[in-house]
This record gives sequence, C-alpha cells and structure tokens, in this order.
Amino acid sequence: MTTPPPRSDSHRSAEIARPRLRTIRPSSRFASFDLPELWAYRDLLTTLALRDIMLRYRQTALGVTWVLVQPLVGAGLLTIVFGSIAGLAKGGGTAYFLLTFAGQIFYVAYAGILTKVAASLVGNTGLVSKVYFPRLILPLSTAASPLLDFAVGFCLLVPLLLVFHAPPGLPILTLPFWIAFALLLSLGWGLIAAAMVVAYRDVAHILPVLMQFLNFGSPVGWTLDRINQKWIPLYLLLNPLAVFLEGFRWSLFSRDGSGFPIPCGYVIYAVVISIGMFVAGMMLFRNRERRFADVI
Repeated sequence: MTTPPPRSDSHRSAEIARPRLRTIRPSSRFASFDLPELWAYRDLLTTLALRDIMLRYRQTALGVTWVLVQPLVGAGLLTIVFGSIAGLAKGGGTAYFLLTFAGQIFYVAYAGILTKVAASLVGNTGLVSKVYFPRLILPLSTAASPLLDFAVGFCLLVPLLLVFHAPPGLPILTLPFWIAFALLLSLGWGLIAAAMVVAYRDVAHILPVLMQFLNFGSPVGWTLDRINQKWIPLYLLLNPLAVFLEGFRWSLFSRDGSGFPIPCGYVIYAVVISIGMFVAGMMLFRNRERRFADVI
C-alpha cells in the first residue's frame, strides 16, 4: 500500500487561509416572533410597558383615578343618549347603566389596544432605527396600558354588580373566552395598522374616526335585540366584535346560562375571524419588519 507524500507547510497554510463559505438563507415567516427570543427580551418588554403606564398619568391632578373616571363618564353619556333620549334602555335605571358600563370598559380596552398598537412603531422611531430587538416588543408593551385600564374598570364593575344586580352565575366561567378572542382581534387589526402607518401616515388619522364609528355601531350602549331580526345575521358577519361584547355581558348578567342572544354558528365565525386576523397581522408585520428602520 502506497502512502501519500507528506504535505508541505505551504499546503497547510493554504488550507488554513482558505475561506469557508456559509450560505445564509432567509428566515422563516415567523422567525422574529419566536417565543424564546421574545422571552430573552422580557426585561425590555416590562420596562417599555411600565414607561408607557407612568407617562400616561404623569403630571395629572387625578392620576390613576382617570382609569375609573373615563369609563364612568362614558357609560353615563351613553345611558343618557341611548337610554333617555333614544329610548333604547333595557331594564331601566341602574340595570341599564351597569349594562352600558360593562360594554364601555370592554370596548375602550379593545379600541385602546388597537390604536396604541397601531402607533407603537412611529411613536418609538429612535428605538426602531437605532437599536435591534424583536419589533413585536413594541406592540406588546403598548397593549399593557389598555389591559390595565380594563382590569381596574372590571374591579369596579364587580362590586357594582354585587350591590345593584346579583352575583354572577355559572356563565362567568366563559369570561376569559370572550376577552381572549377580542384581544386577538384587536392585536391582529393593530399589527396590520402598525405596519401600514410606517409607510402611510394617513392611516393614523383615519383610525380614530373609524374607532368612533365602531363605538356607536357596536352594542355598547344598546343590545342586539334592538336591531331588526332580519338584519342581525348580516350585522354579526360585518362586526365580529359584537359577538364577543355580547358574550362578555352575558357572562356577567346571566345567572343560569339562559338568554344567550347569539347563535353558536356566529360565535364560531367570530372566533375564526379573530384567529385569522391575528395570523394575518403577524404575517404582514413580519413581511414589512425588515423595512421599518429604513422607512420610518
């Protein structure tokens, strides 16, 4: 057997100096939303969320009390407009105010998450253009403030129910279901709007107007039984938020589970739309994420 000749030092040096090629392929569509990566930046997420909450009530006379004042005043105005003037009150007096207050804190949380997530990138241009971190941190951190407002408003609603209405029944167990899918829906729309606002600032001006229309077009100060029955199916198809809002109030005010105002098929439809919008928002956000720093 013939042994190969020994390699010279020049051959060894050439092999060492030869560059190694590494192929870089584009990451998968959801690579930047990897949970381990987000978890690694959890301190940044917490810091930004606390900053947003602190800045919101800094140098205000009432401070955090505004969290309670805003939904109470909003529910009072809706009670006057829809209850006294329009004659849409159901149950009268205190019962109608509680119904409206529950709808108000739910809708304010939904609209607040959507609008704050939409403005999360343009409101942090310095971070986006100069520092690397998972961009999803910004939308998630801005959603914390409306969620805190909802939690405080809900803590006020519970004793009001105990004093003026009655303790909730078994339907209260479905409460997390309605909140979770409304949250997915608002995050989905918010991520889509956030990606669009970076390139088209007009969206930031149109969004508050749309939220105002949605406020009066959703059953916040009224209930679905005030709509002509033949139009309810079309209405629920166009406004899935109404399904979650009505379900939220049903879980609070129904004692035995009866009187659910929405057929099961429309609930499934709203859930599918909610998941679909969340996935669509994630995909659009990921698709445009690489250009955020250049365009913003």
